[in-house]
Amino acid sequence: MRKLTRVAAPALAVATLFVSHHAMADFGRIIATGGLTTVEGSGGGGLVPWATLSSYAEEGQWGGTIAYNQVNLDDYKLAVKAATISVDNRWEFSVAKQQFDLLSLGGSLKQDIYGIKYRLGGDVLYGAMPQFTVGLQHKRNQSFDLPQAVGAKDDTGTDIYFSGAKVWLDGIWHRTWLANVTLRATKANEMGLLGFGGDANNSYELQGEIAVGMFINRNWAVGVEYRQKPNNLGFAEEHDWYDIFIGWFPHKRIAFALAYTQLESIAGADGQDGIYGSLQVTF
Repeated sequence: MRKLTRVAAPALAVATLFVSHHAMADFGRIIATGGLTTVEGSGGGGLVPWATLSSYAEEGQWGGTIAYNQVNLDDYKLAVKAATISVDNRWEFSVAKQQFDLLSLGGSLKQDIYGIKYRLGGDVLYGAMPQFTVGLQHKRNQSFDLPQAVGAKDDTGTDIYFSGAKVWLDGIWHRTWLANVTLRATKANEMGLLGFGGDANNSYELQGEIAVGMFINRNWAVGVEYRQKPNNLGFAEEHDWYDIFIGWFPHKRIAFALAYTQLESIAGADGQDGIYGSLQVTF
């Protein structure tokens, strides 16, 4: 079994210590306030980490999620297994394993992601101030031969992001609305699946990400996400991503999402749009 990374081991040790001193979540928070699980393992939407914390853990409690996400495109398929633990309505720890199958070329790219998110202040529901979080995603590419061949500089990298989110319970059309803005400093190529840095650029760049959602009722939500991407590799231009999603929260313990995803060109293969699906179980 692969040893934990220097970033992941302390993070999981802290999570274990926190959990041992807190009670399990009693699901007292409003349904869907923990969001879904992104393709990088952090709590949020599909493409964008939100300032929300996964599960329904309040102060003095802990909770967790497990999730499976899959994106089917014309030439690729992305499968993600992920889990999170949130503690004290303050910390979130996450781990994700990505497998990106190259359907046309054959083979696959793999990556492990270890995340930490900390709530700086505010509340997504209550009070005038939005909820603000800061997070890290430490990424380790497990199949670096291809990324290195196309110009990537490193097989590991760490994204740093800052998010702000707010929910309006009686917004436009008397519906509940969510808005989230995330700023990410990154060197990742295609999230890190094609390594980090490159022959065209090997410096951190600041990228913007947004998400807006509306609850049709307490169990169904619709929304959009948009994510900027850097251009580090000379062999192919990297494009921004967006999705249009539907979320279903039939119970606090389970959530589903379905989305149309437009990823434009990936590694020179154009027209990469398709369907994204997600299943999350909360405990």
